[in-house]
Amino acid sequence: MEHFLDITKDHCPMTFVKVKVKLSKIETGDRLEVLLSEGEPLNNVPRSATEQGYKVLEVTAVEGNVHKVVIEK
Repeated sequence: MEHFLDITKDHCPMTFVKVKVKLSKIETGDRLEVLLSEGEPLNNVPRSATEQGYKVLEVTAVEGNVHKVVIEK
């Protein structure tokens, strides 16, 4: 199942906190699509997700400074 989270208006450290909370509420094998801004969120969210044992499947630019990160629980 696909889930969605937009954290483009959030700043570190709240970006990964919100991602982690959302991941805790979804089933193993589900995917979470996260929209985030470049800079600290783009650097920290994929790295932190990997460190926590999640799979980062995709990191792509969407438009402007917005990127999409797809994480599998």
